[in-house]
Amino acid sequence: MKTTAMLTTLAAALLINASEAFAASAGRVDHSGIVVWMFLGFCALILVAQLAPAVLLLIGAAKGLQAPQAQSAPANNA
Repeated sequence: MKTTAMLTTLAAALLINASEAFAASAGRVDHSGIVVWMFLGFCALILVAQLAPAVLLLIGAAKGLQAPQAQSAPANNA
């Protein structure tokens, strides 16, 4: 029992002194020009243009599910 407590204390002491290794010390440098931002804006425009009809389709489907169902008359087979 005493050995386990001593090993636990030793492991804790070693882990407390451990430090992280950092790959880069400088901050992130962004060299995105106006062309990159125009491209990203165009991509966002395409996304919104595709999203609008999808939302309208979902609203129409929800309205169709909530509409009362018409009862069909029995067919006369003569």
